[in-house]
Amino acid sequence: MNKTILILKHEFGQTIRRKSFIIMTLAFPLLALIAIGIFGFTQGMEKPAPPGEVVIIGYVDEMGVFSGYTEQPGEPTVILIGYETPEEATGALLAEEISEYFIIPSDYMTTGVVARYTLERELEPPGEIRWAIKSFLLSNLLREQTSLEVTERAKAPMALTSIRLDETGQVATDQGGFGAFIVPYLFSILLLMAIFTSSGFLLQGLGEEKENRVIEILLSSVSARQLLTGKVLGLGAAGLLQMLIWLLSAGVLARMASTTIGGLLSTLQIPSNLLVLGLVYFILGYLLFAILMAGVGSISPTAREGQQLSMIFTMSAVIPFMIAPFIMNNPSHVVTQVLTLFPITAPITVMIRLGLTDIPTWELIASISLLVIVIIGSLVLAAKVFRTFLLMYGKRPRLREIIKSLREA
Repeated sequence: MNKTILILKHEFGQTIRRKSFIIMTLAFPLLALIAIGIFGFTQGMEKPAPPGEVVIIGYVDEMGVFSGYTEQPGEPTVILIGYETPEEATGALLAEEISEYFIIPSDYMTTGVVARYTLERELEPPGEIRWAIKSFLLSNLLREQTSLEVTERAKAPMALTSIRLDETGQVATDQGGFGAFIVPYLFSILLLMAIFTSSGFLLQGLGEEKENRVIEILLSSVSARQLLTGKVLGLGAAGLLQMLIWLLSAGVLARMASTTIGGLLSTLQIPSNLLVLGLVYFILGYLLFAILMAGVGSISPTAREGQQLSMIFTMSAVIPFMIAPFIMNNPSHVVTQVLTLFPITAPITVMIRLGLTDIPTWELIASISLLVIVIIGSLVLAAKVFRTFLLMYGKRPRLREIIKSLREA
């Protein structure tokens, strides 16, 4: 046990002093802090539209029914000027008499298509211009068909709000939505990064020690099980430290974003079960991947080949991200439940689902139980592979040889 603790302390100390570990640990809070600062700075520099600003745009009415409501109030106020032909409107645009124009074709009532012409490069029309054109068209279409009050309501027929009730019928304190979803989703990304970083250090270290023959010196003083256990726990402790730093900084950054940026970010919520489940799934997820990486590292002749073989587990773990839209739309679907129970995909799937729905208690218990069972089984098998093939150099054992060694061990 003393040798295991000694290896644990050594691996922990070596890992937290790595430049890559320090950079990755500090990168998340620093980049988020810089992003919040830049956004707040640019928001302070933005100047609202001056009161009374007027934008003049033209239109060509090939139907001959759009002549009223040519002044659309707003910020800025939009004035619409009619032209007989597209050529006249183009001339006015080139002469800078108008900022843009649009054409209402003769078949507008059947197609709804309106062509807009401008000299500016843009991804999409500005919101205020789009709203002014829509209001102009709708007001003219409903003219003399209904009252002004109905016309105004038709322009904005609904401002929908959703309110979640708890089991007692009262308004729930956790209302969900964007703020409740985005935090667990971002945390799932950080969780995956932390797990792969820590387990990747283990794989890289084993590969380098095999290539340098340092492993021979280590195994002359400690057993294979002590070496494996010490490395796994040491790197796991470093990863846990990284996760704790991220969690603490996430709470502070969420409050800063809510007060500084506001808007959607003002609804940011950190679910109460996120911290507990996040740590539980990090520890279990790390142990699983670290043991798998240790097995891969023991049978790989070089560190590079070990990293290539580890892609099998890496690609499996990111499946929840690949089908994230499906999980978001179907958080209680049978496929989502299977991913929650499958040990390799469980940590990330659970983190994503936390912001979407209440995960049944039985699913969490079953998921954690399966992870523990698989970890114990993988540890037993990995220890046998670790002991048998760790000193093998120059070639990777075949699958048949691995299975034979597991039976004979």
